[in-house]
Amino acid sequence: MTSSGSVGRDCDRGRPVADLSTSNRCAIRLGSVFVGPTILHADLDAFYASVEQLLDPALRGRPIAVGGSAHGGVVLAASYEAKAFGVQGGMPGWRAARLCPELVFVRGNFSRYQPLADQVMDILGDMTPAVQRISIDEAFLDVSGSVHLFGPPGVIGARLRARVRAEVGLAISVGAARTKHLAKVASQVAKPDGLVVVEPEREREFLEPLPVALMWGVGPVTQQHLADRGIHTIGELGQATPAMLRSLLGPAAGERLHALAHNTDPRRVSAGQRARSVGAQSAIGRTEPTAELVRSVLGHLAERVGGRMRAKDRAGRTITVRVRFAGMRTVTRSSTLGAPVSSTLTITEVAERLVWQALGDQGVPVPEVSLLAISVSNLGPQHGVQLELPLGTEDPWRPGSAIGSARWALDASMDAARARFGKNAVGYLPATLGRGAGVPDDFRELAEKDLG
Repeated sequence: MTSSGSVGRDCDRGRPVADLSTSNRCAIRLGSVFVGPTILHADLDAFYASVEQLLDPALRGRPIAVGGSAHGGVVLAASYEAKAFGVQGGMPGWRAARLCPELVFVRGNFSRYQPLADQVMDILGDMTPAVQRISIDEAFLDVSGSVHLFGPPGVIGARLRARVRAEVGLAISVGAARTKHLAKVASQVAKPDGLVVVEPEREREFLEPLPVALMWGVGPVTQQHLADRGIHTIGELGQATPAMLRSLLGPAAGERLHALAHNTDPRRVSAGQRARSVGAQSAIGRTEPTAELVRSVLGHLAERVGGRMRAKDRAGRTITVRVRFAGMRTVTRSSTLGAPVSSTLTITEVAERLVWQALGDQGVPVPEVSLLAISVSNLGPQHGVQLELPLGTEDPWRPGSAIGSARWALDASMDAARARFGKNAVGYLPATLGRGAGVPDDFRELAEKDLG
């Protein structure tokens, strides 16, 4: 798939990229351990749009958008043909239609996405048992124990790409490197439909010219902060002092990005690792945060989060809310309870209190809000609820109290009804109002990480 040399070409498309060598000169054995670019990041290209083009051959080669319309709604995903015109996921449909007059809007075959993605993950699992799935359409692989069966990492990447194309009909891009961060960057450089292998002695040559936007965790806001300081490439970021980055981005983000700019990333591929938190978010546009709006949106988010925890017999003690204001400024608030909870009503009430605390800290008048999010962490098992003796003041947030146990039983009954008659068969009124007509829940659930 690739040619050797310090500067090679992706043979699928003939475009130049930094060091695509799949040679084995830097991949050596120390005892029984294979040392080299043995972490792979595999990422399906424009997954949702590509599935639509797979299912309907008439859409192939045409600019398409999943979701939305020329008159409104939200684009959930775009094909590469549409991206060439500037169409992106999360964009209003009317704006996408203006950018690309030939754009074709499709509603989306949500029931087909998960099975096809699972089929791809099965192919990855045939190459190595060390597969860490991080979303519906991407995963990390550690192939250090597979090279004796299938060859060097570049050969493994080429084989799995060929199998995904032949058996599923989708394009997948693969990056291979010594670290997870660099492998993910390499897979982005490989897009669309390519393979990039970064040999150890070429890491700095490969990384330094690339834009900071390719780094894990660098969004538009962080990118602008860095640009304001004259930092546009990963090499320039690596030359910045840790103190300056801490001051600019905060202690945690500054330290992390400085380390990643030097390819310092000790994380390993963790197959079968359970999520440490479960969350959901809703973009609501620039909106005045009224009591009715906050209650309905948080109720819907809590319903999604609580339902996913209960389906896995999990509960959590720490509830965190995130509020994003106009201008992309974000604040978070957290509360840790005395006992783990999974009740929809309890999560809603705690989240409401936290959101209004965050809003109250902004002064008067309260600024417009563009996004609300809930996450629950400090997870643990919850196979049932142990009733508590009615001593002292009744606490409805404790699962074992009379009110708490009633909430848990009600949620269990509602979960059973939804499993039989569909997600919209029953629900709390505020949560039902919060479902709205924006991004479909089917799409949100595909994007949310499973609890495992």
